[in-house]
Amino acid sequence: ALAPEDVLYANFAIRGRLLEPIATEQLDAALALDPKPDLITMAGGGNDMMRPGWDFDRAMELVGEAVRRTRSAGVRLLIISGGDPSAQLPRGGPFMVLADQFMDAIAELVEHEDHVVFLNNLAVPQLRTPRVWSEDRLHLNPLGHRVVAARALAALGHAAEVPEVDLSDVPRAGLAAQARYTVRYVLPWIGRRLTGRSSGDGRVPKFADWTPVDASVPL
Repeated sequence: ALAPEDVLYANFAIRGRLLEPIATEQLDAALALDPKPDLITMAGGGNDMMRPGWDFDRAMELVGEAVRRTRSAGVRLLIISGGDPSAQLPRGGPFMVLADQFMDAIAELVEHEDHVVFLNNLAVPQLRTPRVWSEDRLHLNPLGHRVVAARALAALGHAAEVPEVDLSDVPRAGLAAQARYTVRYVLPWIGRRLTGRSSGDGRVPKFADWTPVDASVPL
């Protein structure tokens, strides 16, 4: 038996995944868990927007189907976006135009869905500074994840204090640092796009079944 401070947790996320497998294969696995989950968290779409052929209509169809399926199953759905990394990414501006359009459409879609909580992190100042992003400038570091986790808990109605983040200006990387970043992260990313590979190829979910988690540990 689980103690009152324990929760059951499963995590099907794999880095690099597109929205289609997230909203189909991963959602299928989450809804098939026994016992049925009380809450499913879904985040996706960013990888799709960074590739040619972004299909807004298909993305909205997938989100709408996830909303319908969780409603039918009686499961709460938390739809959550990432932060805004665009200031430090090549061609970050066009990416954010697509992201804002996607977020606005999701907000309208779920406006009257009582079982859905939508958490848009794109405009959160704490998630725009380089201090919350990892070296690849695309994935959050531990501090960034703590900010998102606290905001998610608050959106779900739990007491949570968002960690403090220094929002003062961060010096821009010099030419040498930018060159190292390009070689280490940008060129391999381009190579994967050209060959149809993903950074998540060969990876498996961290927790593909229920795993007890001690919820008494402070965030």
